Amino acid sequence: MTIYQELADTIIINKKNQLIEYDDALELAGTGRSAFVFRIKSSEKAIKVFFPKFEYIAKEEATIYMTLQDISYFPTIYASGLNYFVMDYIDGHTLFECLTQGREITLAHIKEVDYALSLASKLGLNPSDIHLRNIIITSKDEIIIIDVARFRQTKNCKQWSHLKKAYHQLYRKRFFLKKIPATLLNIVAFLYKKGIIPSYQS
Repeated sequence: MTIYQELADTIIINKKNQLIEYDDALELAGTGRSAFVFRIKSSEKAIKVFFPKFEYIAKEEATIYMTLQDISYFPTIYASGLNYFVMDYIDGHTLFECLTQGREITLAHIKEVDYALSLASKLGLNPSDIHLRNIIITSKDEIIIIDVARFRQTKNCKQWSHLKKAYHQLYRKRFFLKKIPATLLNIVAFLYKKGIIPSYQS
């Protein structure tokens, strides 16, 4: 049994997807729709552990990360198991956090994301589910894309093209607020998912 498996086994998640306990060597770094992410203390690695009913995603996402290993815009993966995988810990802020904190998102950042996604596409993947919370601007001002579990789906996902449209039509305007409350962003995301924002319908 590896040290990573031992750490994963200490993470207890109940049937309601609530985190019950975990080892002192771990620090909770984030909570998603299907998993918890922990930083492994005294290292630059993170372990992503999936909720019981989403364990099947662990293998799929780990496989996709392995496909992307030679592209610096995606985290390196080090190990994987039935319900987890270990990857780089990314020090930075998601685009969502940048908007809520008033940190500038430049045109260069947007172009870097475009380039990263094009490299993934050249490997036969279909970058999908690209949203504000899975694009990170690191402390070194580099772009890292996470949460790639849907990169092998076949449908045409327009989320990134819609985000770029909003960036150019709204964010870059001088009058547009560069610091936006999280509540407002979440409302916009909800309306977008419901398909009731006319200019951003699939």
